[in-house]
Amino acid sequence: MRLSKKERQQKLLEALEIEPFLTDEEMARRYHVSIQTIRLDRMELGIPELRGRIKDMAEKNFDRVRSLYPDEVIGEVTELTLDVGATSFLEICEEHVFTRNGIARGHHLFAQANSLAIAVVDAETALTATASLRFVRPVQLGEKCVAQARVTQQTGRTQVAVNTFVEEELVFQGVFDVYRAKEDE
Repeated sequence: MRLSKKERQQKLLEALEIEPFLTDEEMARRYHVSIQTIRLDRMELGIPELRGRIKDMAEKNFDRVRSLYPDEVIGEVTELTLDVGATSFLEICEEHVFTRNGIARGHHLFAQANSLAIAVVDAETALTATASLRFVRPVQLGEKCVAQARVTQQTGRTQVAVNTFVEEELVFQGVFDVYRAKEDE
């Protein structure tokens, strides 16, 4: 059953509140309309495209990364509270996958998690000392990885736990011990 325009737009607003990384294609499938219809709905509602939503989230929820330059963080940081937690988004594209099977190379998932663990540390220089990793399942071309980092311990080194999800499914886990260089070194 098709929804009325008003109902569809209300559902669109509700869905994006819960899942801000939904693409126009995913929303079109969900509501059984064309991608162009979704784009028109977004325009009428003043909702930016996916990249714009990511940028808006980052500006609203973003402390300044001290340990890396912003372009050194793999993925788009959407939330950052230094020494507390951070979130980043990475869409798996052609350059991230093995050509023959479309599965993401593990070092891209590691790089997203590792750079987020470094970024969350409130220090001018932070380096990964050790990491314990678990790849839960392969990630496919086109999937959207949301990494969530949380500082779990700050005795000597900073311990950061990072979980990466595709939709609600856990695909990667890592615990990173991050060394903070002393400011006067």
